[in-house]
Amino acid sequence: MPLRPLSLPDAEVLLDVHFLAPAEAAALLAELTATVAWRQEPIKLFGREVMQPRLTAWYGDPNATYRYSGLHLEPLPWLPALQHLRAQLEAATGARFNSVLLNLYRSGQDSMGYHADDEPELGPAPVIASLTLGATRTFRLKPRPGVPAQALSLPLPAGSLLVMRGETQQNWLHALPKTVRPVGPRLNLTFRLVGE
Repeated sequence: MPLRPLSLPDAEVLLDVHFLAPAEAAALLAELTATVAWRQEPIKLFGREVMQPRLTAWYGDPNATYRYSGLHLEPLPWLPALQHLRAQLEAATGARFNSVLLNLYRSGQDSMGYHADDEPELGPAPVIASLTLGATRTFRLKPRPGVPAQALSLPLPAGSLLVMRGETQQNWLHALPKTVRPVGPRLNLTFRLVGE
């Protein structure tokens, strides 16, 4: 099933909830959970340092340095599974990617607050390809002040691909909130093009 656009003003968001077959998504989750060099980093939030409520890793081309929330990330060399995924996503989106940020949400208590992927090295209209593996969690989008729209909640199952491009980061924020219901690990991979 191809990527289909969501009806969001001042944004270009596309979704395919069946991008990867269940067996492929499950095998990738197991492989990446075991082989990725996971880290838990302190970040600056509202002027103070806190530990990120998730595990992260940054892979990419040698020049794909990335900075966010006070972190300076130097890319690790591509793993074969990540290289293969990059080729699949470039074919599906028509975009080029030189890096991927991996976030491992170990339980419902791991989360990501509202933010935009609007760092200068991503450029003014970045294409962010977000692939979900593991447990279904609710992804939230909310408009920035002045954008006449309602917030949106999207359950993203394993194998789903969400693409944000165009003016999305300028006009919308996104988050993965905590949940009190018991839920297994979720691995999210966001492919991007930085520094070009």
